[in-house]
Amino acid sequence: MTDIALAATLFGAEDLRLVEAPTGPLTPGMVRVRFGAGGICGSDMHYYLHGRTGDFVVKSPLVLGHEIAGEIVDIAADGWDLKIGDRVAVNPSRWCGHCARCQEGRPNLCENIYFMGSASKTPHMQGGFATYFDAIPAQCVKVSDSTPMAAAALAEPLAVCLHAIGRAGQVEGRRAIVFGAGPIGLLTFLTARLAGVSEVAIVDVAAAPLAFGQRLGADHTVDISEGEDPLKELAVAKSFDLAFEVSGTASGLASAIANVHRGGTVVQIGNLPGGQILVPANAVMAKEIDLKGSFRFGEEFEQAVRLIDDRKIDVLSIVTSELPLSEAREGFRVALDRSHSVKVVLTAS
Repeated sequence: MTDIALAATLFGAEDLRLVEAPTGPLTPGMVRVRFGAGGICGSDMHYYLHGRTGDFVVKSPLVLGHEIAGEIVDIAADGWDLKIGDRVAVNPSRWCGHCARCQEGRPNLCENIYFMGSASKTPHMQGGFATYFDAIPAQCVKVSDSTPMAAAALAEPLAVCLHAIGRAGQVEGRRAIVFGAGPIGLLTFLTARLAGVSEVAIVDVAAAPLAFGQRLGADHTVDISEGEDPLKELAVAKSFDLAFEVSGTASGLASAIANVHRGGTVVQIGNLPGGQILVPANAVMAKEIDLKGSFRFGEEFEQAVRLIDDRKIDVLSIVTSELPLSEAREGFRVALDRSHSVKVVLTAS
């Protein structure tokens, strides 16, 4: 099957182009997916603004997009419960399955992983912001006909949050504080609620996303744009057991360490700037804090799809705008405006 694919391709910082190219024949062992919907992620925006995210630098044209769902239109693989016409959420991770980390049951740390829409490897693995894209069958998780494509596409960020909650350990009945009220921060809040966290505060420097968090039911929202005194007062009053750092800033991590109680747990979810940053490591020691990293996800992707399919978490509650893939550049402009946007989703039409 050969079609013309329109792909949102990044050539450098703030140089996103819509490129047309023939798809070519389908490689044996692969399936072809027609784009249904895709969420613009914070890492996509970092790539767009800076040509990099963290330590991953764009060195050649990169099709963005890893929060994706669509419909299977061609299959060149046997032995899988997939057929043409199936609606699928696509796991952007392609694990090797045989390295030491995969064998330990931690495929998110696979030593040979390729991740769609990421510059972590050279040549880069192209993403899913294209009218047609290819995947291996193991990446495709079927969704029900009643689940909107936009919801299916958000299985990926939900899986990130499920993994982070798992990294925190015992969460039921505990108090948590989330630093960052963007899409991952809000989904972390919703996931923590589902897991039984008793009380959740959300912290940010922007009023609009905090108001969104309040509407979703956060127990406390804290605006620290003019200083951290309100945060310190709340932390003393509530004595938070858990802190989830989602802002991806050194100051956010420092605040998480400062405002969780002694013996508490801090989970780093946000993608921090590349290179070295200042961390109040002495407080980690003196307060005996468990500081844990949380990177992507493993088996949580299928769990996320089931939660969305079963309406256990309403991921569409964080969506503020939908634009067609053909208007991807405008979609990025809208997504970057935090005064109006939380999650922007690109659609097939």
